[in-house]
Amino acid sequence: MEGFVNRFLVYKGEHKDRQNVVWNTVGSAVYALASMVLAFVVMRMAGEDEGGIFGFGFSTYGQQMFIVAYFGIRPFHITDGRQEYTFGDYLGLRTATCGAAVLMAACHLAALTLTGAYTVHKAAVIFLLAGYKVIDGLADVYESEFQRQGSLYLTGKSNTFRTFLSVGVFLGILRLSGSLTAAAFGAVLAQAAGVLIFNVSVMKAGVLPEVRFDGRAAASARLLKNTALLFVSVFLDFYVFSAAKYAINRCLTDAVSGYFNILFMPTSVIYLAANFIIRPFLTKLTAYWDRRDWGAFEKVRRRISLVIGGFTLLGVLGALILGRPVLKLMEMILGAGYEGKLTAHLIPFAVIILGGGLYALANLYYYLLVIMRRQGVIFLVYLTAAAAAWLLSPVLVTHFQIPGAAVCYGILMAVLVLGFQGLQGALFRRAKEREL
Repeated sequence: MEGFVNRFLVYKGEHKDRQNVVWNTVGSAVYALASMVLAFVVMRMAGEDEGGIFGFGFSTYGQQMFIVAYFGIRPFHITDGRQEYTFGDYLGLRTATCGAAVLMAACHLAALTLTGAYTVHKAAVIFLLAGYKVIDGLADVYESEFQRQGSLYLTGKSNTFRTFLSVGVFLGILRLSGSLTAAAFGAVLAQAAGVLIFNVSVMKAGVLPEVRFDGRAAASARLLKNTALLFVSVFLDFYVFSAAKYAINRCLTDAVSGYFNILFMPTSVIYLAANFIIRPFLTKLTAYWDRRDWGAFEKVRRRISLVIGGFTLLGVLGALILGRPVLKLMEMILGAGYEGKLTAHLIPFAVIILGGGLYALANLYYYLLVIMRRQGVIFLVYLTAAAAAWLLSPVLVTHFQIPGAAVCYGILMAVLVLGFQGLQGALFRRAKEREL
């Protein structure tokens, strides 16, 4: 194991900086590609209804439970440059939030099964997929510490190898058994093994000497208090992001849910690509803010927003020009019987991509507000958007189905951008004026 860890770890100086960028890119790409491959393969191998259950469980319900486990801590953790809290403090809180996520999923899915809303099979698959995502949430606390210590490449490597391991096991079991439940169970075991190999063992190898493992109950309690609003905000964020999916799952069929999930896949690519652009700059932005270097802070913010805006425009134009043949190819990959199921929704597809770009831009301003430690402002924006999602999503989905869901998503992402951008700009100007 020691030899493996040494080969897995050590980069220094400029080479380390390059590897941070390279492995962050690779890890993000592999994670996004895996989500796309799984959505297609499950629908092709197990049918549209099973594909719909998997898509909702993996990308929506499971991700919501990931948010509970994640607790909105990562932005706070990686921008804790002054080491106010130890890694042990963060790990103690994250262990508790992961346990809470599992308990929440078990109780909620049991209630849905007892009331007849879900079959036992559907509840079991979704619970296992939620467990998979909760383990991902536990891995994230290690990966956040890797990034805080300036070793983002370790996060990228962990994402890459854990994803290959768990997806490989999932697809192998699904192919051999044809059982979605068995495949999901195998993926959970592989995910747990991946965390032990690529996160726990690496952290314990001692290559990052500044990591402090001592955890203090009082510090964890204080950390819980300081990040509670972030958790509620991120929980609401994902509800807003997924409101259209929840409405489809509640009002329409599993098959429609599966088709919308496929149309929705580019948003994951856009989001991960945006994180690839944003995350390497977070420590620099934090340093600029802490030393009140307003010009540098604003310069980096402007450059990132322009890059995200440019990619969003290209994505929408690409969807309008090339979307039909791309969707036709997706139908061919899915196999016989899927003709016209996706190409009928070209305009909703373009609207979803526009919404994905807006969401990426909203996340930039979210991170800026976290750096500025404006949790209350973040919560206010998400609460407003969540109220809009609760009112809009069932109406638009019920009356217009997939087109209505796409428009709902685009509107809600625009609400987030306008709220975050406007308030961050006002707070930045106020802070700058105080120093003059």
